[in-house]
Amino acid sequence: KAAGVRPRDVFPQSFNKPDVLYWITKEPAYGRQAVYLDDANTVADLPSFADLVGYRKEGIRIWAPPTFALLALDGSNRIVASQWAHDAREAGLDIITWTLERSGILADGNNGFYYQTIDQAIRREGDLYKVIDVLAREVGILGVFSDWAAPVTYYANCMGLK
Repeated sequence: KAAGVRPRDVFPQSFNKPDVLYWITKEPAYGRQAVYLDDANTVADLPSFADLVGYRKEGIRIWAPPTFALLALDGSNRIVASQWAHDAREAGLDIITWTLERSGILADGNNGFYYQTIDQAIRREGDLYKVIDVLAREVGILGVFSDWAAPVTYYANCMGLK
């Protein structure tokens, strides 16, 4: 703010909900794009639909869970949007997710935390683009917090996205 950065260019983010609520109430121009980072470690840690509705009622507009929260497998073992992704949309929340590149070699079949809900559908390195495509097209994310922006940038450029 003191540096003159326009609020629309800022996505303040925190795992601490009181921080996000502070920005929303005390700095509303910046709080409009405040991101509530979800620190769930497993599916059991994810918020309920009522929790998501509650976030929106508190003024939170953007929920940012780890990637696994937004993806599931259908009966044919294809990657699809999860119930949490649908619930967040129904609650009126926009979504940003984190992150794609911390699991090492995807083809080894042991992709851990970020892919825990879809690991059995990940067989080769290129499957990362299936993940990005579902996040973009089915989940409708605003963006991805990423440690290595090349795959997301490549996908966005190929698909004509910002």
